[in-house]
Formats: sequence, C-alpha cells, structure tokens
Amino acid sequence: MAGAGGTHWRVFCALELPAGLRERAAGRAARLREAFPHVRAAWERPEKLHLTLKFVGEIEPSRVADLSAAAGRAAAGGEPFELTVADAGAFPSHGPPRVLWLGVQDPSGRLARLHRRLEDECAAAGFDREARAFRPHLTLARLREPRAAHELAALHRETPFEPQTFNVNELIIMRSELGPGGSRYTPVSKHKMEAGG
Repeated sequence: MAGAGGTHWRVFCALELPAGLRERAAGRAARLREAFPHVRAAWERPEKLHLTLKFVGEIEPSRVADLSAAAGRAAAGGEPFELTVADAGAFPSHGPPRVLWLGVQDPSGRLARLHRRLEDECAAAGFDREARAFRPHLTLARLREPRAAHELAALHRETPFEPQTFNVNELIIMRSELGPGGSRYTPVSKHKMEAGG
C-alpha cells in the first residue's frame, strides 16, 4: 500500500454528472446537514459527486494504460444512454446507517450492460472483478457515528428527490489522491461511447 506520493495510484471507473444534478444533490445534502448539525458525517462536495462503475483500488502506474484500454473497449461497445437519479436511501438496510445515497434508475438496461462489459474487459486485462453486486448510486454522505444517524437517514428517505434525467456518453478513469483536505479526484482518461454498439 502506497502513501500519498508513493508508488501506487488509487483509481476507479466512473460516470461524470452534469453540474445541475450535482448542485441539486449538494443542495439536498446541505439541507440535511442543517437539520442535523451534530451528526458527524463526511458530506461529499458537489464537484466530487459521480457515479462509480468499478472501484479498482491501488495499482502500479504502469498498469493504468491497461486499465484505460479495457475501459475504452467497454465504452466503444455501447451507445450513449439516459439515466435518472430519483430514489433516496441508506446503506446498510439493517442496523445503523453508514452511507446516505441517491438511487440511479436504468430503464434501458444499458448501464447494467456497460458495467458487465467493463468487468469483462478489466478481468481480461488482469484486474479483479468486483465481489459485491452492482448497486448504482450517488453517495451523499458517510456517517461517522450512530448518534442520530437513524433520524437523519429517515428524513433523507422520506424527503422526495425530484427525478433528474441525464445523458451518459463517456466513461472516465479517475485517480483519487488523499490529502489534508480529503481526497481529490483527477481524470486519467476519458472514453466515448460509440453509437451502433
């Protein structure tokens, strides 16, 4: 495991979100935060909101090109599509909530197919498959302690989030670097989806 300036890069595959959707999600997070100011939580900053397709973890920089090539093949195999962000919930479903999320609806099934292609291409390139089932979501906050977490999660679940639909036409490899102000995300490579897939 490498340190901040070490020999490994912490990377993941993601979809970027339009600015308007990020701002709406951030506005919701701000209202929840104001309603429960004493709950210890790490609230996601608007510019960092994204939809993770695959968390790869720590890899040697020399392997980034292989990962980018795999992502490029996965993206090229599909057409652009639409997703809708709508539901609100928390993980885990039982016990003290630890993550507040907004759900992603995939009516065309193309997100699920893109995810399968990405897993297949990454596995063929020597990267481990995700052990957990794919549950697409946007993380709003990570709760640091159980105190009042149930009440905060209940308010989040019960407050409707007006559905937001957006276009997806690009897959991104993102690097996450830990620093004193939290993690910073930097795009490493971007891969367009090509019509006709």
